[in-house]
Amino acid sequence: MPIVDYKVPVSVDEAVIMLKGCNTAVKILAGGTDLIIQSKPAGSDPLTVVDIKSIDSMMTASIDDEGLTLGPAMSCAELTARDDIKSVYPGLIEAAYLIGSTQVQGRASIGGNLSNASPAADTIPALIAIGARCIIAGPDGERVVAVEDFVVGVGKNCMAQGELLKSIQVPPPEAKTSDAYLRFIPRTEMDIAVAGAGVSITMDSEGVCTAARIAIGAVAVTALLVPAAAAALVGSKLEESALQAAAAAASAASKPISDRRGTADYRRHVVGVLVKRAVSIAAQRAQEQ
Repeated sequence: MPIVDYKVPVSVDEAVIMLKGCNTAVKILAGGTDLIIQSKPAGSDPLTVVDIKSIDSMMTASIDDEGLTLGPAMSCAELTARDDIKSVYPGLIEAAYLIGSTQVQGRASIGGNLSNASPAADTIPALIAIGARCIIAGPDGERVVAVEDFVVGVGKNCMAQGELLKSIQVPPPEAKTSDAYLRFIPRTEMDIAVAGAGVSITMDSEGVCTAARIAIGAVAVTALLVPAAAAALVGSKLEESALQAAAAAASAASKPISDRRGTADYRRHVVGVLVKRAVSIAAQRAQEQ
């Protein structure tokens, strides 16, 4: 699939016009870490690449009382260096830090990881756990989609032709709320998740969990929000029975496959263990606030 055209818009509106007007297959260049691989399937159909890195808003992140606004093309290296974001959303930073090597971190982005729609993407469960939303710009204006609804299949997202992920917005956490992300991989680094878990936990002054969001990854065709796992925690002091119930709910919600990296039964077990551990980490962080 040869690249026959390379476009560099300087605004979101210009990018939408370019995307809508493309008469060839089109791919958006955010980080580009997967673009070369994806542009070389069998066949010779022409490809247009639209590079969004010259759009200022795509390359920055801001955090204030309204929450986090993240540019989809901001590199993971820049994001993970932001102590102000890490202090509020530590689980998201944990997930971003796990994408590839140091060299890949300099190019890879949260928006690219999300749009690429891999079942094993690390940042997607982390984003779901903190209630992140996708702001999508297109020929008919903007629309808002929750991250759990953005990915619709393996390598597929909900954006239509001409649409562009403009930003990722995360609401500010409630008092005594924090998040965490854990994954399991066969190797010590630079591997994709066998299972992953992102959680957000809110605690009150008495040590009771008052709210929770739990998402799991790499155990279904898309990352999953698991309300039953969250419900098992709310109203408890996160006793062992509550943690076990949340783990069991996550395992039950998973729909993994068996491959050379792990059987379906193994993945179901592991994702429950990860949920249990991530809940404990997030709860401790919340109580320390």
